[in-house]
Amino acid sequence: MKNCCLLEVDVNGQELFLVDKNILVSLSGRLIKLFSKLTGKTRRLKLIFDKFPGGAECFELIAKFCYNGGRIKITPFNMFQLHCAANYLEMNQEMQGKPNLIEQTSSYFQKIHYMTWSELIISLEKCQQLLSFLPSSSILQDFLDCVVGRLEFHNISSPCASSSDNSSMQFSGDISTESKRIYSSQAIWWFADLGFLNLNMFRRIIETMMSNKLDHSVISSFLFYYKRVKCPTASSAQKCRIIETVIKFLSSLDGSFISIRCLFDILQASFTLKMSKCSIVKLEHLIGSQLDRAKLDDLLIPSPAGEKTAYNVNLILRLLDIFFSNSREKLLMYQLKKVAELIDLYIMEVAPDPCLKPCKFLALVAALPDIARESYERIYLALDMYLQVHKYGLSEEEKIKMCGVLSYEKLSEDILKDLAQNESFPARALITAKVTQQNRLSYSATKHI
Repeated sequence: MKNCCLLEVDVNGQELFLVDKNILVSLSGRLIKLFSKLTGKTRRLKLIFDKFPGGAECFELIAKFCYNGGRIKITPFNMFQLHCAANYLEMNQEMQGKPNLIEQTSSYFQKIHYMTWSELIISLEKCQQLLSFLPSSSILQDFLDCVVGRLEFHNISSPCASSSDNSSMQFSGDISTESKRIYSSQAIWWFADLGFLNLNMFRRIIETMMSNKLDHSVISSFLFYYKRVKCPTASSAQKCRIIETVIKFLSSLDGSFISIRCLFDILQASFTLKMSKCSIVKLEHLIGSQLDRAKLDDLLIPSPAGEKTAYNVNLILRLLDIFFSNSREKLLMYQLKKVAELIDLYIMEVAPDPCLKPCKFLALVAALPDIARESYERIYLALDMYLQVHKYGLSEEEKIKMCGVLSYEKLSEDILKDLAQNESFPARALITAKVTQQNRLSYSATKHI
């Protein structure tokens, strides 16, 4: 003990260690440089680390390595801790003739492809805690590539207790109709296993999934899963960051593999959060571009605070504009008819709203081309409700203008008969209905001659 120089080490304010300075310094380039600046002799020194990677737990591993003559068992549990601490203390090849911990840990990283899934998850948790201390981005990327590579083997059952068939089944509602056929419990067994990821590591994992061309339906469902499990316990600011991250990645995926229902859920959540305008625009673009897959309940979104109308009609008009502007060149007739049916049902829902302005009603009807509607029956019924609710609030001229959206040729005989006697409508509409009936009768009579 004659040559022993005690060193008191304060690690991040977590714990105090009393070690032999000479043993520790002999394997650390950083400490050699630090103590070489000291003048005079002292039997007791104190060293304070404010940002030691991995904290007290990691420093204890380093102390064991030094006291054991440069030997320690490297495992999936400690490989990132040892590597980051070794880099921080400069325990590298420049220490000629000394055990090289950086070299040992780097060599161990070559074995990651032989690790079990459980070992990879353990390592990923530790890696996440030390992300800012990792000296090499290539080591991290190789590791993430290995993790994501395992996800492609869908028929491998999860060895982790956190994954189960039950947990897989509860996520299935997030999968779009188009992609349900490829799903089984094996395809998403890993969702719960990766639920611990913080947002920074989550981004890196998703980026790796995309660069490795993992199925877009799997990626989109994991994005929705992550948002659902993380948001309930997050602050408003954290929720914003999570949802904006999810939107960013969804925007890079094939829209046909994204659940429209889940997109509307995110849209609803966005109304109570201070999300960036850019993210809102991206989200509306995602929804609008696949509006033909929406249901009526999806569209019944209440108006923002301060507006008198019951439903957010302006939002639906924006979604319609996106649908047609993005789909103009590749729009199929069945998609057009589905959107027309959906919007006509929506118009019937909003028509009884006494605060709905005539211009908004007309804008909803006119948003779709005439070719999209095989029948104007729902438009007539909606218009009938609207005129009854606004019986005393509209002038005759305004009523005539509103009836101008009707295509009388696409009204059934029963509807024309009802319209011809409906006093809620202006006289011009009643006359037009009767003329249309007479023309049909004349055409029918001529046809049978």
